[in-house]
Amino acid sequence: MLRDLTGPTSWVLTDGKAGDELQALSVAEALGLEPEIRRVAPKAPFVWAMPWGPIDPRERPGAPNSPLAPPFPDILIASGRRAVPYLRFVKKASGGRTYTVFLKDPRTRPKVADFIWSPDYDRVRGGNVLTTLTPPHRVSARKIAEARAHPDPRLAHLPHPRVAVLVGGDSRHHRFQDSDIARLVAHLTTLAETGAGLMMTASRRTPPALRTALAALAKKHDGFFWAGGSENPYVSLLSLADFIVATADSFNMIGEAAATGRPILVFEPSGGHPKLTVYMDRLKAHGVVHAFEGRLEGQAYQPLNSTPQIADAIARGFSLHRRALGLPDIAFSLETS
Repeated sequence: MLRDLTGPTSWVLTDGKAGDELQALSVAEALGLEPEIRRVAPKAPFVWAMPWGPIDPRERPGAPNSPLAPPFPDILIASGRRAVPYLRFVKKASGGRTYTVFLKDPRTRPKVADFIWSPDYDRVRGGNVLTTLTPPHRVSARKIAEARAHPDPRLAHLPHPRVAVLVGGDSRHHRFQDSDIARLVAHLTTLAETGAGLMMTASRRTPPALRTALAALAKKHDGFFWAGGSENPYVSLLSLADFIVATADSFNMIGEAAATGRPILVFEPSGGHPKLTVYMDRLKAHGVVHAFEGRLEGQAYQPLNSTPQIADAIARGFSLHRRALGLPDIAFSLETS
């Protein structure tokens, strides 16, 4: 059979939600793809019926600025409830040629896509469904090794034990109350006073009061705090860490930290979610995470990274799909670790 060496064309399709788009781009990167980013923005009343209903007709091909403007891709990677009808539309409009991938539970039937990845705490199951403990992300073993071999000069002087501190912020299920901020800063201060080198980074969701407190902590104890304005040394933080403190508002952030093999100390702000509890319990069973109470604990473990496994399953499914249609194979440049 002929083999196309130019690589598959691809879209990443979401409603623009950062977490969904990041996971989809992570999978695309692991497949060696350079996808077009397509963002949908359905409006009422159509958005009310999603994922079951049709797409918003104002976003059909031919409409101004349609996110579905052809040519349709060889592979479409989608995530988020609002993306489901659009994935379904592209599958039909392409005559079944487009191989469709959906990340997380589509909240419909599993056969809505050719391949579904979902975290194993979700309920979706089927012959085309792969579940894993950790989510897909861009922190590969290769990137970690490269960052360790070429340490960021802003971090290389910090003493051991070095502690990467990954701080998220308010989310749908979590809120950083004043008491949470005070508790987290107190625990980090305890580490700094014992001589640990703190390497801290915040997110767009981090409350201003917490940002200010972390910046002051870094200044007082000769640590590092990234708050924007320069390149974020995120992978370098992870690669140089002996321990990692991460806030519990981000499944992705904890999944990325697990790729290092370093103990993860999880700080839980106010709120929570049953899925988070299941996720943490399973990571605890693997010796990966521990509650953060102002002290360093835990041992190194075999790094956890599900992204290559997800990418490999998609590549195999895509190849079978092409063969079933009598189309030539298309080569991927898979990230192997």
